[in-house]
Amino acid sequence: MLAMAGRLRKLQDVKLKTLTEIRPFTTATIARSESNTSSKKKVSLYSKISPLGNPSLAMTPELDDWIEKGKKVRLSEVKQIIHDLRRRRRFHHALEVSEWMNKKGICEFTPTDHAVQLDLIGKVHGFLEAEKYFNNLTEQDKTDKTYGALLHCYVRQRETEKSLSHFQNMKEKGLVSSPVTYNDIMCLYVRLNETDKVHDVLNEMKKNGVLPDNLSYRMCINAYGDKVDIEGMEKILKEMEKDSNIVMDWNTYTVVANCYITGTLLDKANNALKKAEKQVVEKDGLAYNHLISLHARLGNKDDVIRLWALQKSACKRRINRDYITMVKSLVKLDEFEEAEKILTEWNSSGNVYDFRVPSIVIDGYLKKGSCDEAKDLLDKLSRDQKATTPDSWGLVALEFLKKGDVGMSVKCMETLFSLQFKKEDWKLDSKVVEKLLDGVGEKAGVPDVESLVQKLKKFVKFDRGMYHSLMRGYINGGKEAGKVLEDMKADGIEEDDETKKILVLQQNKV
Repeated sequence: MLAMAGRLRKLQDVKLKTLTEIRPFTTATIARSESNTSSKKKVSLYSKISPLGNPSLAMTPELDDWIEKGKKVRLSEVKQIIHDLRRRRRFHHALEVSEWMNKKGICEFTPTDHAVQLDLIGKVHGFLEAEKYFNNLTEQDKTDKTYGALLHCYVRQRETEKSLSHFQNMKEKGLVSSPVTYNDIMCLYVRLNETDKVHDVLNEMKKNGVLPDNLSYRMCINAYGDKVDIEGMEKILKEMEKDSNIVMDWNTYTVVANCYITGTLLDKANNALKKAEKQVVEKDGLAYNHLISLHARLGNKDDVIRLWALQKSACKRRINRDYITMVKSLVKLDEFEEAEKILTEWNSSGNVYDFRVPSIVIDGYLKKGSCDEAKDLLDKLSRDQKATTPDSWGLVALEFLKKGDVGMSVKCMETLFSLQFKKEDWKLDSKVVEKLLDGVGEKAGVPDVESLVQKLKKFVKFDRGMYHSLMRGYINGGKEAGKVLEDMKADGIEEDDETKKILVLQQNKV
């Protein structure tokens, strides 16, 4: 299922890209006096909007301020902003800009503009709000673009009945002339794990005279690969390669390689990756990411290093996603020294700090039991005044407990409590908290335990399981658990059968 989910995300990414490129943007401007002098460096509207990455920050004040200062608003630039925000999955902001553009009357919305806004409404508010928007459109604006955008909303939320009914309605109205609509239905069946139906949709498409595109073939290939039907997958691949209307791409061959890896056909997987690499267009960082990840799965360290060098040569700048892919691949290969070199490179890249990058190495160290190395990396981040997370310190503390180093475990927890974060920001799993309480309760002295528990309670609501773990720890450490029982009752949690069983253990040890 995890592999399937990964492939679905890849397919969805490709689908999103398809939808955001419905047609090229046109150019228009609203003439306004511009106060910029030739001596000043020009500041574009895009450069004002793009850095506002925080979802809680509103775009509208910046947009309004731009107009109030008498600066030009170029339609092409506003549409490019929306396109870029969608590509970066900042859907709330993209919708806000689209609604602002419509409200200000910057242009008369075309069906394509309505389709973009409808798709964004579906992503941000759900298909019901998208339906309302669609129903309020004029008949002139209800074209294959807007019908298709609503279908995409239904598919995304797995609304099977609505999707199929809407698809049938589109066919009756003669609005299914491109592969995009059929691809949506294929995507629906993939999401529902009904991959047997995907090939049927491809056959229906061809029967109705609609030429499949790369995504059509790719989803069908993936459907066969999910069932590890290599013969069926290769049959579709050959059909695709012979289709004169298709230009083969790296994405298809990486999907094929992934299927071969799942089927443990490693030689074929390597051959597919060679074909994929030949199709990579210069400066395509996403392509390099896919290739690097798959070579890591195959254990091809030299290829991972080689492709990273090629990516750095071809792509002027690497974003955090690229570093995440590379670091994750090196950790998978157990190349921690190389991974830390990439972290150093990332630190000097000028990219926005993202804890997800170093956390990959920290998690990797913890999985192999190297808690000292994990703590060293967290300490280094703290010295450099880089943000860390409570759960990362908690997991390191737990690993030290497993090794019997109570002092270091408590020290990690003290660091955790010193972080500036809100109660709702700590997402540490309750089972992890229980293990910590069990271990500290058994191995630490009573004063240290009580101090830690009081601090922990400021951020985590203690439940019965946590109190029970602490009791077991006390009893296993030869301590009196009565105080823990009192605290539990003070928090409104009464004894149950499990509590009594734990207390019997204490009586038996006396």
